[in-house]
Amino acid sequence: MSELGTADIKQIMELLPHRYPFLLVDKIIDIDGDISGTGIKNVTINEPFFQGHFPGNPVMPGVLIIEAMAQTAGVICILNGGEAAEASLVYFMSIDKARFRKPVVPGDVLHIHVRQVRKRGPVWKFQGEAKVDGQLVSEAEITAMIVESNK
Repeated sequence: MSELGTADIKQIMELLPHRYPFLLVDKIIDIDGDISGTGIKNVTINEPFFQGHFPGNPVMPGVLIIEAMAQTAGVICILNGGEAAEASLVYFMSIDKARFRKPVVPGDVLHIHVRQVRKRGPVWKFQGEAKVDGQLVSEAEITAMIVESNK
């Protein structure tokens, strides 16, 4: 069995263009080549979206959970595409079969597991699951395309 990889926040920021308040992954663990990985998001009351979603009853918007899945998948794509991929961007193309099972609230630690379902050329498809304390809170299929950056 091969050793699983990790990516800390510094490495994630080198690979993704996202920044506060839209960088939604703090680290990635259990990276198994281009097959899978698990993103970690520490959800705090300091997140700017909690001001309006919802006052007095803060809940992380479901679309941001999906975005965290997409960012986790994006890092997996870039890490495993070689040197050329590191000068690339990953664009979110589609989302299918999204389901939201439980609310995610301040204090939760979101574990975002993505697994590659298919890769054809620059197009990657992942199955994503988000869990809190081992309980499924959201799931979706995500399709993304890796393209050359205009940097």
